[in-house]
Amino acid sequence: MTTSTRGGSDALTRPDGTPIKILTVDDESSLTELLSMAMRYEGWEVATAGSGIAAVKAAREMRPDAIVLDMMLPDFDGLEVMRRIRTEQPDVPVIFLTAKDALEDRIGGLTAGGDDYVTKPFSLEELIARLRGLLRRTGATTVRPGSQLVVGDLVLDEDSHEVTRGGEEIQLTATEFELLRYLMRNPRRVLSKPQILDRVWNYDFGGQANVVELYISYLRKKIDANRPPMIHTLRGSGYVLKPATE
Repeated sequence: MTTSTRGGSDALTRPDGTPIKILTVDDESSLTELLSMAMRYEGWEVATAGSGIAAVKAAREMRPDAIVLDMMLPDFDGLEVMRRIRTEQPDVPVIFLTAKDALEDRIGGLTAGGDDYVTKPFSLEELIARLRGLLRRTGATTVRPGSQLVVGDLVLDEDSHEVTRGGEEIQLTATEFELLRYLMRNPRRVLSKPQILDRVWNYDFGGQANVVELYISYLRKKIDANRPPMIHTLRGSGYVLKPATE
């Protein structure tokens, strides 16, 4: 599975401006963690479940805008999960994940009421693209125009690529911009070096994780210079961006 997805300027939200809600169901925790990271990078709210029973409970609590659902679960299959969820949420769209290539399995999921399917292994970029298309088709979303990220007095415009702090413009390179955008899409959240490498550089540098330290230092010189710091290091854990007033 590849992990080459990156949030674009056409950020999707619910029509009322609140974040999209996605429920991801798979008994492979490493997979749900990857999917959650990619979806949160899109600015979406994510819940996960590792079994059919947990999925039904999570859907009842979250009321998701879409569900990514593995066909094979430890208690009952994805079709049964969808059936139970749709007794309460009849219109919620579902994308099935399946390890099977057989045509009858694909047709079975769609004829049972699924909206799309993705065959494992798949790229995160493909899945996110399909989710975005599905959400648009179902009318669950709107595109947020002139999308801006705001944390404290720091403002990043995803359309114009302009960045200001306290009204003062800050010039960033393309990589610095992507790193800051990822930090600002996850305010107050500790992000590890592997997470940052995966989301900003789209591949693992192996032993060269110090590239993250290097670019964090570049950002600090531009964002925090002669100002109360916003970018913080949590030794052994990663980095976090939060308003200077906190």
